[in-house]
Amino acid sequence: MKNLLDKKILFIICGGISAYKSLETIRLFKKSGAVIKTILTESAKEFVTPLSITALSQGKVYSKLFSVENENEMDHISLSRWADVIVIAPATANTISKLAQGTTDDLASTVVLASDKNIYLAPAMNVRMWEHQTTKKNLKQLKDFGYKLIGPEIGDMACGEYGEGKMSDPIKIVEEINQYFLNKKRNKNFKALVTAGPTNEYIDPVRFITNKSSGKQGYEIAKSLSKKGFDTTLISGPTNLEITDDINLVKVETADEMFLATQKHLPADIAIFSAAVADFKIKKKYQNKIKKKETLNLDFEKNIDILNYVSNHNSMRPSLVIGFAAETNNHEKNAEEKLNKKNCDWIISNDVSNKNIGFNSDFNEVTIHYKNKKINNEKLSYKKKSEISDEIVDRVIDQLN
Repeated sequence: MKNLLDKKILFIICGGISAYKSLETIRLFKKSGAVIKTILTESAKEFVTPLSITALSQGKVYSKLFSVENENEMDHISLSRWADVIVIAPATANTISKLAQGTTDDLASTVVLASDKNIYLAPAMNVRMWEHQTTKKNLKQLKDFGYKLIGPEIGDMACGEYGEGKMSDPIKIVEEINQYFLNKKRNKNFKALVTAGPTNEYIDPVRFITNKSSGKQGYEIAKSLSKKGFDTTLISGPTNLEITDDINLVKVETADEMFLATQKHLPADIAIFSAAVADFKIKKKYQNKIKKKETLNLDFEKNIDILNYVSNHNSMRPSLVIGFAAETNNHEKNAEEKLNKKNCDWIISNDVSNKNIGFNSDFNEVTIHYKNKKINNEKLSYKKKSEISDEIVDRVIDQLN
């Protein structure tokens, strides 16, 4: 379990009979060199004690949302920022319900809502509770949010019944988290290049031609790549969006600038071109502001096709080249034509005429078109752009590995 060495794990224990397994899980994490901080819910104290957890983890145990002892720091913020990963074991039906609804009535639920880290749930409950439609609905919601499940298992339960709902064994939980860090370590060997946002093509010093791209989907893809361990560069046209410090942000304005920045940051293992690059630019930009006229004739010339250039570059072509197709009609036909014409590996298409998933929306619905026709095209249904991005990057990882 060498991938756990010095990794910071925030371990949340909820109130269920399986809480006794959490002690062995903590011991195995500690044996593997992980640094543990633990949150113990009030109901979990009925099954395990803070003293036993402290003895095994050699770390502090937190319980209260508002603590006099820690009045100088906000635990729900500091703990969420401290952790490399969050593990909730056992994850009871009550906790799963609260997380799915966004309820924050204790330290555990508040920390999770304040976190942008990967969160693993090890569910544990009676088989009837596990099979209940409410639980299934809540789990689906959490999966859409990006939560990962470990288990549960099928077997005899403490209540005397038999079925699915047993918390996974501690060794399985520890192995799963070890694998997460191993995958993240492997992904660090991959260099990712993402383009996002619009470009501005100047007519004169104060006027330009642009488009409605917000850059939101590209930014979320860059965040997801970085979160999963990729060495990520984001080349962005003009937007008002913010990005995390672990991403190399390169700001550009015109298509020519974006092309030069792309060339500069090749080679890469993967390139995702989500930017809405202007197809044309003014042939001769006016040096001074154009005065008001009755008519104005402008001569255009084509911008270089960055996606086409990279896809067909013999020596600098990434292993995986992905383009986007923002369409208003004939989505499938246009996307397939673009896939073949550009010689890229995937085209991800969406309907920008739909205001619910258009340029400025936080939501999207896309179809992935694969060049390899042994893989069926996939539709990623309506959800937040951050969640769409996680699904895209998971498929990228599968292909690269």
